[in-house]
Amino acid sequence: MLVPDSHCHLADPKMRDDADAIVARARDAGVSTIISVGAITAIETDRLAVEIADRHDGLFAAIGVHPHDAKDWNDTRLAQLRDLARSPKVVAIGETGLDFHYNQSPRDAQIASFRAQLELAAELDKPIVIHCRDAEGDVIALVAEVGMPPRGGVIHCFTGAPDFARRLVAMGFFVSFSGILTFKNAAQVRESATVVPLDRLLIETDAPYLAPEPYRGKRNEPAFVLRTLERLADLRAVAPDVLGAQIDSNLKHLFALAGNREAGLSS
Repeated sequence: MLVPDSHCHLADPKMRDDADAIVARARDAGVSTIISVGAITAIETDRLAVEIADRHDGLFAAIGVHPHDAKDWNDTRLAQLRDLARSPKVVAIGETGLDFHYNQSPRDAQIASFRAQLELAAELDKPIVIHCRDAEGDVIALVAEVGMPPRGGVIHCFTGAPDFARRLVAMGFFVSFSGILTFKNAAQVRESATVVPLDRLLIETDAPYLAPEPYRGKRNEPAFVLRTLERLADLRAVAPDVLGAQIDSNLKHLFALAGNREAGLSS
């Protein structure tokens, strides 16, 4: 059965020391492809995400500046990301976006960083990976103003209402669901997961965070994405292997991995 993890953080301090073992467990569990996102704190996290990806077929990297760290965005960081994106393992820009829930960076800094990364994704012909928390209207407005990157993008770890999911799909986005789908108090997220067309669905772990049931409270890892697939398949009344193959195809389309000889996970 094919099932990808479209978003995790192998270079996170909670995972980096045993990243290779985590990838091996994912491979043994049947995970087909992993997108590992840097974008946390300094550029060294992005570089480490690429270094880990270099060690494994089927493992790719996204690089960027998280909205929590947008206060650190500057021309130097832009140049560093542009240079790092030369690696064939870098398949997306992000995660970027807006987080008006925690506001760990000023809102104007978040908007400036998000705008610049939308422009960078378009320049480099790569999709954009977007984080959105309590900022739905602002995300839609800024993407409409700047323009969707030609390669498209994904709203990761979707937690919004069905109407927001429909608006994103209409704009051309893929929508990714995490282990939150398995949480008892996530009825709205489950409803949203039923309105996204099958050819726009992705799933993720966001590891090391948001472990699905029955692993909730533990460190999450890509192997656990199968629990999210099972819950989503139940919601959509689709066999897990059929849905997994569709999501695998969606991921390879978005991240331009179709035909890539390294697209299957291996050591």
